[in-house]
Amino acid sequence: MTFPSSNPLPRLFLIRHGDTDWTDSHKHTGLTDIQLNSHGEDRARQLGARLQHENFSRVITSPLVRAERTCELSGFATRAERNADLVEWDYGDYEGLTTDQIKRERPDWELFRDGAPGGESPQQVAARADRFLKSIHPITGDIAVFSSGHFSRMFVARWLGLAPIIARCFYNEPASIGILGFEHNLSEPVILLWNETQ
Repeated sequence: MTFPSSNPLPRLFLIRHGDTDWTDSHKHTGLTDIQLNSHGEDRARQLGARLQHENFSRVITSPLVRAERTCELSGFATRAERNADLVEWDYGDYEGLTTDQIKRERPDWELFRDGAPGGESPQQVAARADRFLKSIHPITGDIAVFSSGHFSRMFVARWLGLAPIIARCFYNEPASIGILGFEHNLSEPVILLWNETQ
């Protein structure tokens, strides 16, 4: 598969890691370094097939093993830079719990509004996303970024200059590709494609 663009401006491919046993069971997987499962490894290889025709000027990955392994199986490990700002949300006391389990104790809880006790607030995750964005500007060529689900959602919100709580609107599946870009110039960020899994 190719992702053609008639727009000459650079693009950022935001790639969520493949499946793990915890993502399959809907557990909040923050800084726990979970391996991909066999399905996740298969989907990471499929990512490689979908991305093989792209010419990335940079490849950047979270140092968590599930993102690094996705990057590796996609065929980009030899070029990858690690960046700690791309790690998943620190869920603190909610690490390893499902949303249903959390809501039994706290029915009105919303991650992108409330954050996680003992972990990160939405503002802290947004600050990491902002710091990473600053580190890659000015963007001069297409970039591939491998990260995790909730961080990726925050990243796209900050790409667009939106408040952290709006990140809840950008659901993305494991092994999905989002393409962020610009419309007329580098001061007009847009979403070109989101949650592509084919």
